[in-house]
Amino acid sequence: MAETFLFDITHSLLGKLASYAFEEVARAYGVYDDLQEIKDTLSIIRSLLLDAEEKKNQQHALREWLRQVQNICFDAEDVLDEFSWQVKLKQAEEVSGSTRMKVRRYASSSNPLAFRFKMAHQIKDIRGRLNKAAANGTGFGLVGIGVEPGIAVQRREMTHSHIDASSVIGREKDKEAIIQLLMQPHPHSEGGNSLCVIPIVGIGGLGKTTLAKLVFNDTRMDELFQLKMWVCVSDDFDLKKIVLKVINSASAASTLDSASTVAHQENISHLEIEQLQSRLRRKLFDKKFLLVLDDIWNDDRVKWTDLKDLLKVGTAGSKIMATTRSNSIASMMGTVPSYVLKGLSTNKCLSLFVKWAFKEGEEEKYPNLVEIGKEIVKKCAGVPLAVRTLGSSLFSNFDLHKWEFVRDDGLWNLKMKKGDVLPALQLSYDQMPSYLRQCFSFFSLYPKDFTFHSDEIINLLAALGFVQPQNGSDKIERIVREYMDELNSRSFLEDFRDYGYGYKFKVHDLVHDLAIYVAREDFFVKVISDTQNIPEQARHLSILKNVSLDHALFPKSKRVRSILHPVQGVGLQSEDLLNKWILRYKYIVYLDLSNSSFHTLPNSVSKLKHLCVLYIRHNHQIKRLPRSICKLRCLQVLSLIGCTELETLPEGIEKLASLRQLYITTKQLVLSLDEIASLKHLQALSLYHCDNMDFMFIGAQAQLNSLEALYIRSCKSLKSLPLFAFPKLQTLLIEDCQMFNLSLNNEGPIRRSRIKHLHLKRFPQLLNLPRWIEGAVDTLETLRIRKFSNLTMLPECLTSMANLKSLYIDCCPQLMSLPSDMHRLTALEEFRIYRSPELCRKCRPPSGEYCPMIGRIKRVSVGKQ
Repeated sequence: MAETFLFDITHSLLGKLASYAFEEVARAYGVYDDLQEIKDTLSIIRSLLLDAEEKKNQQHALREWLRQVQNICFDAEDVLDEFSWQVKLKQAEEVSGSTRMKVRRYASSSNPLAFRFKMAHQIKDIRGRLNKAAANGTGFGLVGIGVEPGIAVQRREMTHSHIDASSVIGREKDKEAIIQLLMQPHPHSEGGNSLCVIPIVGIGGLGKTTLAKLVFNDTRMDELFQLKMWVCVSDDFDLKKIVLKVINSASAASTLDSASTVAHQENISHLEIEQLQSRLRRKLFDKKFLLVLDDIWNDDRVKWTDLKDLLKVGTAGSKIMATTRSNSIASMMGTVPSYVLKGLSTNKCLSLFVKWAFKEGEEEKYPNLVEIGKEIVKKCAGVPLAVRTLGSSLFSNFDLHKWEFVRDDGLWNLKMKKGDVLPALQLSYDQMPSYLRQCFSFFSLYPKDFTFHSDEIINLLAALGFVQPQNGSDKIERIVREYMDELNSRSFLEDFRDYGYGYKFKVHDLVHDLAIYVAREDFFVKVISDTQNIPEQARHLSILKNVSLDHALFPKSKRVRSILHPVQGVGLQSEDLLNKWILRYKYIVYLDLSNSSFHTLPNSVSKLKHLCVLYIRHNHQIKRLPRSICKLRCLQVLSLIGCTELETLPEGIEKLASLRQLYITTKQLVLSLDEIASLKHLQALSLYHCDNMDFMFIGAQAQLNSLEALYIRSCKSLKSLPLFAFPKLQTLLIEDCQMFNLSLNNEGPIRRSRIKHLHLKRFPQLLNLPRWIEGAVDTLETLRIRKFSNLTMLPECLTSMANLKSLYIDCCPQLMSLPSDMHRLTALEEFRIYRSPELCRKCRPPSGEYCPMIGRIKRVSVGKQ
């Protein structure tokens, strides 16, 4: 596992070296050729790491070589971070146009001449050490392997179709649901060329294969299909091999003579694909067949289409049942909606656990252990393989302490063998690309059942350099969303909710266990009540308990890049320790001090020149921020949300030239529009509980030309905002602002806007939505209206919103009807309505009068009246 992690680190370094920004600054400082040599040597070492993983147990010296490579990579990362800082400093100068800043820079340690000399020396040292490491690796007999590590890692054992149905617990309803799908005619029949594909999808260990076996062996299938075939595909989607397996399975099904079947397999294995496809088509021609393709990992649609085309020779009604862990693969293959397999109920899990932990009837002798078993199965999250793993680990073991250990300790600390739940789930991890594995490891730093919000995940991954845009037009937000969509597709995420401007999700409990299992505990450190010390190599710290943090806990660690306080109510109290962190962790890029109670932020914060993200959320003690915070030229995100005693923003905030997101709670009466407008990169601005603020800005008629998102929450005195000041605004959220005039004093001609996502909450006095919404008729994609207790009608322009994808209505009791021409909203994919009695009644299936009008929408949710 350590070598895979090191492989991912080298991948990240190579990504930075390949970026346009690094190449540009390398040429400017005359070190381009040196960095290219480092890049080439890193690529060689990266390929050797895969072979090192296989051989490290045979050669003890390899462990020392791996440790050396790790240290070189860490030092190289420090050097590249210095380059990154130089790039951002240059960008800040260009944006500000400040001659004073340039003069000050030439008189400081960031002087380009001094920087060039310093970097040239460090790069030469890194280059020499890497070249030596590459030579030593070759000397150990390591061979370069040019593939991702997931390709060569453990594979799941091949499956077969046999099952003892009496041993399966809790899948009766699922079995009947699949059988009903198989018995139905194909809804998109195309005559003899039609082939219905039913995907079963779910996380590893959930029982997809078991369910497929139950269906496959049901006697009704023998009556329904002339031919049944079972093929385990796994991760090797080779057309010739699969065709050969299908032929062999068809042959086995049509003869009782197993010896002749074996002989037949041997006779055709040498044939070319042209001969095999001919035999396959003869086997299937004019037969109604059922083919199970178990454990699909292939996401290449061309390969799947090539196979499917060869199978389109059976009679009408032939079916394919496929199992996969990936929602995207299921969607690619399926001709009907995927059957998403859910976890077992707690009672069914307990029955399964008892079956594996005791001999039959033995549990009656140990009621105390059964009670502990009830607690154990809760950590299995309904996954049968997890239940089986823990149950079998306790089989015929009646030691109370052992049972309590399994109950109280994490799955990752239990001894696992091949086929147990975490190794089974690790197959999904091994299949991930490097960039996704790095991101996945960070889930280990958070508590179970944690709700992840998109802005925090984006800021964390971006600050750490795990997101590398391939070109200037690529947005980090879009790339991270692709990462999360991929993890969601792999069934790793749950409760995924998209709000248009952002999204949130949770991680499946067993996936959280997997993240801890695969993450290096000396890199990803969780500080809890029994933590004794922080390892020297620690890169990321997460404070999960309000423990007594003192200097003795951090004796040698100096490489920390991020510190998190993700648990509500758990924060830092010691200003002295914070100052120690600042002085020690000079390369830190992500500092989350949420829920802390220190009274002042040390002036030394200005020394964190690499800092990109600073959260000081929900600190109810801090009143002012030091002016030195405005020296953080790389700072991109500053959150002061919930700092209810904060009197004012720091003087000179306009100097934070890299700032992209600013989240504010303050006692200020008003903000300076000119100061905020000076933040040329500012994309998101949030006001939360700014209770003294009557008006948002004072100052000249400046505009925030880069601002794309504006969030205003619980500002009880705020009366209005200057919409004209945000010409590129795409997201606007206003909620719980009692004095706010939603008309925005916009009574003149309607101005066109770029708003895509509009969220409005708690405007009880309004009978209609404001007129200015008409200006977004061509751009609006998400409209959420909540707690409009007197709203009687939706705007007439609603049905002209050609790009509207999501409409959410909640707690609008006087809203009685929808526009009659709702059918014009052809882009609408989601319609949710809650706590609006009359409208809910008209929309509720199957008999609501609006059902025909909204029936074509993909996702419709109607709450109680």
